[in-house]
Amino acid sequence: MRQFAMRRLIVLAVAATVLSTGMSAHAQAPDAAFKAALAEAEATNKRAGELRNQWTVTFAALAAARKAGEAGEFDKAIKLALDAKALAEASVAQSLREKDAWRDSELR
Repeated sequence: MRQFAMRRLIVLAVAATVLSTGMSAHAQAPDAAFKAALAEAEATNKRAGELRNQWTVTFAALAAARKAGEAGEFDKAIKLALDAKALAEASVAQSLREKDAWRDSELR
């Protein structure tokens, strides 16, 4: 039950972050919004790297976001950058959640 509650909390936190970032991103110029979203995603992915838990799908999402941004498809690029940030946040949350989880799995 505790794991379910934790997962639900993580999903809600990621969804709230994506929504709030997405709303503020569209208030800016499209290229500036893309750069901001990409920078946030890269920073979050860097944090996941510091925790030694970067996901390969995050790298793919970041690459797709950069490619769309270079092509001038800023709406698509922003969405992909936000997706990459959500993936990076999930990997950070997983790392933090599992940091001490091994203690619960030890036989007592």
